Amino acid sequence: MTLAQGRTFLSIPGPSVVPDRVLQAMHRPSMNIYEGELVDMSFAMLDDLRRVARTEANVAIYIANGHGAWEAAIANTLAPGDHALVLATGRFGKGWSEMAMACGVEAEVMDFGTKTPVDAAALQARLEADTEHQIKAVLVCHTDTSTSIRSDIPTVRAAMDAARHPALLQVDCIASLGCEPFEMDAWGVDVMVTGCQKGLMTPPGMSFVYFNDKARAVRDAMPRVSSYWDWNPRANPELFYQLFCGTAPTHHLYGLREALTMLLEEEGLEAAWARHEKLASAIWAAGEAWGSTGDIHLNVADPAHRSTAVTTFRTAGEDAARLREWSARETGVTLGIGLGIDAALSPHGKNIFRIGHMGHVNPPMIMGALAAADAGLKALGIAHGAGALDAANAALLAR
Repeated sequence: MTLAQGRTFLSIPGPSVVPDRVLQAMHRPSMNIYEGELVDMSFAMLDDLRRVARTEANVAIYIANGHGAWEAAIANTLAPGDHALVLATGRFGKGWSEMAMACGVEAEVMDFGTKTPVDAAALQARLEADTEHQIKAVLVCHTDTSTSIRSDIPTVRAAMDAARHPALLQVDCIASLGCEPFEMDAWGVDVMVTGCQKGLMTPPGMSFVYFNDKARAVRDAMPRVSSYWDWNPRANPELFYQLFCGTAPTHHLYGLREALTMLLEEEGLEAAWARHEKLASAIWAAGEAWGSTGDIHLNVADPAHRSTAVTTFRTAGEDAARLREWSARETGVTLGIGLGIDAALSPHGKNIFRIGHMGHVNPPMIMGALAAADAGLKALGIAHGAGALDAANAALLAR
């Protein structure tokens, strides 16, 4: 007998829970892609995409996942042989560097480990040493989903400015956009990449690359950019099909339109940021209670450096894998896997589990995930501190 009946809950850090309204908006016959409602809606939606990123910059839409957005950012700004500096705080920073190298870019990785954010002083020193400005771009994840580390992007920009370095600042906001404060223009970000399947609450299938005039000038000086990845026609199309280099992702666009209405017009972006912060505080409170004894701990010790969209936990041995399996089988709650951030100790992430708290989530959903994990710790005899659910409730009630 299992209790995992009824609606299951996907508590992983993306794809996130899709609101029923978004699914219903997508549930329609194929539509005209040449004129009419879809065309008008798509052009109008570009302004709302800018609002989410707090920018007046250009935005290009791709039928791709986040890896596609990575490659689009690289293709438009870095030629083979160019040098990029990648600031890694987990698996996804390194993944972006691997993508760059596959495109022929010389990607230098500054690895800040899996528990701490980017060290702005170290970055400034490295850029000051680059007296000939060989580094053309600095690539960094706002939140690295594998470790749940959130790096301070304004301090990264400040370090670049202090070094008087002209490199482009390119930021991965795939996990953070719509969940955590991000101000593209105010923070001096030149290129930002994101996807639709996390804070934007739409099924996977679209990604976005934002770029300012400085980045556009770099692209215009490139010797070549493939027609598919070229962001210029997508950001400034004369005809509708140029937005997507072909057929539009029709049903995804209707879903995204509904999600943006929920986020911007009904809840409000700042309210969404505050909701994510409050829900994250409940998960952190539970994690700190679990970690008061035993071998289960929050991956990031300093709350100031934790993402409010995803939380990574470490356990002893293979306890995390056991907990994930038990939770899915017995309760219908799917916890996030580890992504090899301790490859030498646990190649398959068996000592890591993650809880996603991004997008369309509320207190009952968060408390349900915590209750499932807490029950699993008890059922499996995994050593942990008591009082996690009471601590989470107290965090939710705190003013």
